[in-house]
Amino acid sequence: MPSPNPELRRQVIAIYKELLYLGREYPLGFTYFRPRLHRAFMANAQLQDEEQIRKGISRAEFVRKEIEALYYLKRYRTLRKRYDGV
Repeated sequence: MPSPNPELRRQVIAIYKELLYLGREYPLGFTYFRPRLHRAFMANAQLQDEEQIRKGISRAEFVRKEIEALYYLKRYRTLRKRYDGV
């Protein structure tokens, strides 16, 4: 079995670390977020096909964007509540 591309491995590790960093502020807490993130990555750990790995990376980037959007919305609502008195 050939080992996957080292560049893809670096990308997977980088997106994992980025998601872990974002998970610190997750609304349900880091203790909720981290095991689920780990489980999601371990479910795809056996992938060898580069195309499948690339799809997994793009899915992880989509999740990253969604989490960032969640944080921006939360911050917007907090600021609006604070300054509008709603």
